[in-house]
Amino acid sequence: MGVTERLARVSSRHPWRTLCAWIGAIVIGLVLALVFLPGNLTTTGHVTGSPESAKAERLFYRDFPPDKNAVDELIVVRSATVTARDPRFTSFTRSLLAKGRATGVVYRTRLLGVSSDGHAVLIGVQRKADVDPLLSLVKEEDGRGGFSVVMTGGGTLDHDFNELSQHDLQSGELQVGLPAALIVLLLVFGTVVAGVVPLVMAMVSIVVALGLCAVIAGIFTLSVFFINMLTGMGLALGIDYSLFVVSRYREERANGRTEPDAIDWAGATASRAVLFSGSVFVIALTGMLLVPSNVMKSLAVAAIMVGIVSVFAALTLLPALLGLLGDRVNSLRIPWVGRSSGQEGRFWGGVVREVMRRPVASLVVFTALLVALAVPAFGLNLGASGVSTLPDRLESKRGYDALVRSFPQASAAPALVALSGDVRSPAVRAAIARLRGQVRGHPPFGRTDLRFASSGDAAAVGVELGGDKTGKQALDAVRWLRSTAHRDFSGTGVRVWVGGDTADNVDFIDAMNAWLPIVFAFVLGLSFVLLTVVFRSLAIALVSIALNLLSVGAAYGLVVLVFRHGIGSGLLGFQRVGAIEAWVPLFLFSVLFGLSMDYQVFLLSRIKERYDAGQSTAEAVTHAVASTARLITGAALIIVAVFSGFAMGDLVMFQQMGFGIAVALLIDATIIRSVLLPAAMKLLGKRSWYLPRWLEWLPRIEIEAEAPAPPLPSPGS
Repeated sequence: MGVTERLARVSSRHPWRTLCAWIGAIVIGLVLALVFLPGNLTTTGHVTGSPESAKAERLFYRDFPPDKNAVDELIVVRSATVTARDPRFTSFTRSLLAKGRATGVVYRTRLLGVSSDGHAVLIGVQRKADVDPLLSLVKEEDGRGGFSVVMTGGGTLDHDFNELSQHDLQSGELQVGLPAALIVLLLVFGTVVAGVVPLVMAMVSIVVALGLCAVIAGIFTLSVFFINMLTGMGLALGIDYSLFVVSRYREERANGRTEPDAIDWAGATASRAVLFSGSVFVIALTGMLLVPSNVMKSLAVAAIMVGIVSVFAALTLLPALLGLLGDRVNSLRIPWVGRSSGQEGRFWGGVVREVMRRPVASLVVFTALLVALAVPAFGLNLGASGVSTLPDRLESKRGYDALVRSFPQASAAPALVALSGDVRSPAVRAAIARLRGQVRGHPPFGRTDLRFASSGDAAAVGVELGGDKTGKQALDAVRWLRSTAHRDFSGTGVRVWVGGDTADNVDFIDAMNAWLPIVFAFVLGLSFVLLTVVFRSLAIALVSIALNLLSVGAAYGLVVLVFRHGIGSGLLGFQRVGAIEAWVPLFLFSVLFGLSMDYQVFLLSRIKERYDAGQSTAEAVTHAVASTARLITGAALIIVAVFSGFAMGDLVMFQQMGFGIAVALLIDATIIRSVLLPAAMKLLGKRSWYLPRWLEWLPRIEIEAEAPAPPLPSPGS
């Protein structure tokens, strides 16, 4: 008896014990989330380790006292009718600053300048507390007496990203993804109870995984966006895994097995496939943990934790629920909807038979189509979503727009050139003067200031950097500054690093570019080994990886077409941007590879089951594809619905991610599984199962059990 069958049997024979254990896990998860999450989340993304920006910042904070002129937030006060010299303008500004100090947020304020037209003033604010009370005051004062008051800066931007994250979670995943997933489940199963069970499993997995992530957040600060990822992946995986197991249970009941035997058989077959699929998914996401980025690690932790919990729930909690429900899982049947699982679908059966009649043409035409869709991916330009991509209603965006109009060179995030060594030598002083002169003639840089450490072995050149600190102009400017600084100080004997928020973004983008091929190799290599061992076939492993790469490449190309080139962006409600978020391609690859393997393993296990029973490869493929296509398509549509919720949000990064996953899985569940895989296996024939003799030593891992073990004896027998 296999592990998954044993777990299914024990859980279904002792359902109330299993249910109580999971209720306890839910309570513990909620408590852990309440204890550890507050204060341990961040909205900023950075490269872990020691990139150049981190070295610059460490030197600055080590050798220099806090800058009394530094600012955290920038407030722009503007009047359309009076100038800054008018007593009414002065009175309003003084009143605003007095109220700001009363909030307890303001430590120090400083007038930074008057706009060229004289109708606006710029005020710098140093904070000593959270920005929220000051932000509320700014919103209250905006419009009073005919004055416009807006604010932007690090705290304001963090507040808005938090707000957007929560808004997108509620309006996207929960209000759109969840109902859409329920509709698909009802269409697949045809009964209300069977449709609701996978949703319950998903919600349980999300809560328990949230508690596990909260413990990790107490050790390693996580990105606030991990909650969105955990919810989305929890809905996708929790529903998908339950869908496969419940479908197999209903299929076995329709074939005449008793309720306990049907649960055992589902545990021996579908649950085992879920265990392997979940393992491949976790391995695919493990590659993201290698990347030195707090964002990537946070998203990976969320997906891995909810993936593990979803698998364990499908192996234990789901059999317990089936043991309690029995045939009542088919209660509240919806008329004219659904059919028995395992039957061949007329439409998909016709499609796959047509493909098997013309395998060469099918393979060539649809491969060419996916390659054509992937071509735009060669123009992939990585960047970062900044304040300029936020909705106009948000305070940080309104403040940014006011800065661009009235104070284009102003910024709360200057670039920092840090120097370590004999900084007072004539050669270094000459290099500093040369650098400052070059910077003055290079927009979007503004004023510079020079500070020497009291120790005499460190100096810092602060450079104002106007505009969006994550925009292409700012990123290119910092790259130019780094190149210029390293050249100017070459041979002077000092070490030089360029830091600041924009430099941090440059390091993040460069790290994503550097780690993308490494993660590709890691995931592809491990996937190849696992598929070869499980299906004992080099051909199956190679074909599976090639087909998954086709769907990922097509998704990359479509993301570039829509978001960079704007093709269909207006129709879909997306924002056209100059670059794809730096972490999105790497994340898309890992997640798509893991998710598509779910369907690949589920389908291939059915094919192998028929092949081992004596059918030819063509017959096994035809039956397996025709009988599972409806289920696989339904599972894919559920994930598409969930991640379409991400795409409907306001955050461009999640729009790109949600759209990419949605289109890739649609391609995967239709073209890949119903056309390309059958065509490839038809052409390969028996060679589909080829394994060289020198690999016969590989262990035999059966995904589908031969037969369930005899029923457990009743108590007292």
